[in-house]
Amino acid sequence: METAEIRRRWLSFFEERGHTVVPSAPLVHEDPNLLFVNAGMVPFKPYFLGQETPQFTRATSVQKCVRTLDIEEVGKTTRHGTFFQMNGNFSFGDYFKEGAIALAWELVTRSQSEGGYGFDEKDLYASVYHEDEEAIAIWKKVAGLPDDRIVRLGKKDNYWNMGVPGPGGPCSEILIDRGPEFGAERDWEAGDRYLEFWNLVFMQDDLSAVRSKEDFDIAGGLPKKNIDTGMGLERVAYLLQGVDNIYEIDEVFPVISVAEDLSGRRYGANHEDDVRFRVVADHVRSALMLIGDGVTPGNEGRGYVLRRLIRRAVRSMRLLGVDAPTLAELLPVSKDRMKASYPELEAGFGRISQIAYAEEDAFRRTLSAGTTILDTAVAKAKSAGRSSLGGDEAFALHDTYGFPIDLTLEMAAEQGLQVDEAGFRRLMGEQRDRAKADAKAKKSAHGDTQVYRQVADAVGREVEFTGYDQTVTDATVRGLIRGGEVVERVGAGDEIEIVLDRTPLYAESGGQQADHGLIRLSNGGLIEVTDVQRPISGLVVHRARVLDGEVATGEAAEAEVDVARRRSISRAHTATHMVHQALRDELGETATQAGSENSPGRLRFDFKAMQAVPDEAMADIEARINGVLLDDLPVTADIMALDDARKMGAMALFGEKYGERVRVVSIGEWSRELCVGTHTPRVGQIGVVKLLGEASIGSGVRRVEALVGADAYGHLAREAAIVSQLTGSLNVRADELPDRIASLLSKLKDAEREIAAVKQGQVLGAAPGLVGSARDIAGVTFVSHDAGTDVRAEDLRALVLDVRTRLGADRPVVVSMAAAAGGRPFVIVATNEAARHAGIKAGAYVRVAAQVLGGGGGGKDDLAQGGGTDASKVSDALGAVEQALRARGA
Repeated sequence: METAEIRRRWLSFFEERGHTVVPSAPLVHEDPNLLFVNAGMVPFKPYFLGQETPQFTRATSVQKCVRTLDIEEVGKTTRHGTFFQMNGNFSFGDYFKEGAIALAWELVTRSQSEGGYGFDEKDLYASVYHEDEEAIAIWKKVAGLPDDRIVRLGKKDNYWNMGVPGPGGPCSEILIDRGPEFGAERDWEAGDRYLEFWNLVFMQDDLSAVRSKEDFDIAGGLPKKNIDTGMGLERVAYLLQGVDNIYEIDEVFPVISVAEDLSGRRYGANHEDDVRFRVVADHVRSALMLIGDGVTPGNEGRGYVLRRLIRRAVRSMRLLGVDAPTLAELLPVSKDRMKASYPELEAGFGRISQIAYAEEDAFRRTLSAGTTILDTAVAKAKSAGRSSLGGDEAFALHDTYGFPIDLTLEMAAEQGLQVDEAGFRRLMGEQRDRAKADAKAKKSAHGDTQVYRQVADAVGREVEFTGYDQTVTDATVRGLIRGGEVVERVGAGDEIEIVLDRTPLYAESGGQQADHGLIRLSNGGLIEVTDVQRPISGLVVHRARVLDGEVATGEAAEAEVDVARRRSISRAHTATHMVHQALRDELGETATQAGSENSPGRLRFDFKAMQAVPDEAMADIEARINGVLLDDLPVTADIMALDDARKMGAMALFGEKYGERVRVVSIGEWSRELCVGTHTPRVGQIGVVKLLGEASIGSGVRRVEALVGADAYGHLAREAAIVSQLTGSLNVRADELPDRIASLLSKLKDAEREIAAVKQGQVLGAAPGLVGSARDIAGVTFVSHDAGTDVRAEDLRALVLDVRTRLGADRPVVVSMAAAAGGRPFVIVATNEAARHAGIKAGAYVRVAAQVLGGGGGGKDDLAQGGGTDASKVSDALGAVEQALRARGA
């Protein structure tokens, strides 16, 4: 049974039994504790925590997941993979243990001809939390399992919690006996014989403290009991497809087949190569899915994980003997296998492949540079008589240059050196510990919303937004927060957060900055609003200062928007949609939004692109936007079903969370986007849009900034004034300015070159006199010279070499000169061949001088340069060279 069919049967089975089918959330999720969705229940977490009220009591999904904590284990076991899919069914206060067990047993054991998975009942076992007698009784009743096929396990294996206070409960797993070839009978811990493939979590307890997975306090029972189950799709696929592991299923193994053809090696021939084939197949698929969900390679966070996956895949192909680029052969194969379940991969493959191939090219260059650095480290180790590279050197190659440790081990061994792998692992462990500590610290984000949940529980969280068609709204004060605590009353001067039952003030979201405004109380009180946020779903919080009077919950009020600010922001927001559409028109559909900010009179728009946008293209984009402004197209907003919006071609953003009903903002028939922000009624009201330029802000992401309306006009007016001043000063027409300025710059460069030549001549003119000043020090002809200030290093270097040549090659020669440029001192030392034969090396004497100058230096044995910070010590530095030379002869 193909993986896509297993997926289809799951969704169909639960939909027929009253479950709402919820599409997979993107891998990039809003949870502050997660880089990626790593479990099927993550999108439903707000429901389990009570932060949001679900629109359904039963749901089912097949959720895309990525886990990278065990990335080093990928390929070594049958279980570890980075990307996987989790089939889940969920109940929110509806059915509980018996319902969950009955549904699971029915789907697992029903014959394949009847739409089930067809597992043989005699091979199935159930594990339960050892104190959960209720679940044990249900397994006996529903499935007829005898006691010897019900396994009692402790908290470590069969009690679930999120690691923070909140819901928890016992769980029960369905296991399959794969036979004696996979391990000993009734050995539940070791081996792969008894394989768990479906976990049923019974959320029934309210945990007040969680110190570890096995150490927590239960405050009581939950008011509503919930069900959260997870069945590993890939795990079931390899069980039903008769293969040994997740790497050999139909969605993964085709990549291994292509890797075999490219490398000429065979999967199954030896363990080392098998691990490499599996890493390639797993990581190529993971990279495909991550880029598909909007992640781009980078040096931190999600981008770093993606970069690491791609680089591990490329490196594994290299270890399989393939030096040429390979992603162009591998990635399309993975796409073709995954598109049955995720058709958006086919539509977005142009963008996905562009990003992946560019990262492969970049890493190949890194490998080249890293090889050079490794060769240098190896040479230094050998010259020092060492037989191994230090762990710190290997870690620097890995951490700074992205050079994999196994490649370092391999290449060092080729040159007869070992690597302090233990030292490397220790440094890696310290880095991981720092990352874990940081992740643990972030868990406090769950507690940050407690005060808002307290308000929401008391007064309800749904605040009506009236600001699409009103700027003044009657309202009632529903909640007050001061100093992080809920209060009943506040007074003049207090910094507060205030919740109204309805408001026209827009809460910051979607890149649009929050409204400012006033709240007038019926008792004469006045509040100035300086920010509006949604700290939890549905709850709008106004951050404000009480200017006059007292405020108490329950009071009548009138909320008013700062209209001038709102209009300015709305113009910028509408212009952002126009920039997005114009970029797509010019660059193609791969130029998708990666972030934005709409502030008064100004916008910032981030988009996906691997290369800079040419100036001519930017000019065309700006012209297209302003041409549409002249057309004065209407801006309309319509509420519709999400599927209908997609059929209309409305653009949605990666990582955004959309409900079943969405708001579609259209600019005529030219642009459509899902958006909750405020906009101008017609684009002509924007006036003018001036693009300030574009630049890279990270790997694969670029940024356009623009001015809008009066701000754009002011910018253009200032530029016009500058042009007017220049035309007057240079006595040319405006269209002649570029040529005239280019001519002046050319003349300036010619003059600078002439001045430099004169200065160099003056410096070099000192050579004959310096040759005449040469002294004998311990059998060495020595010249020392302070060239003063305002001398270029290249000119002094030329003088040093000229003097060395003039002094001949018959006896050892050392030339030492120093100068200062821009207040920074530097020193240059040169030796001839006879001096070097006598053991006199320029680098050693430069370091002596540079230390006096408060710096350092180095170079070759015949010529070296150093510098420092203390220009007053130039004479002392030259004296130190002479003293070192005398000491040598003593």
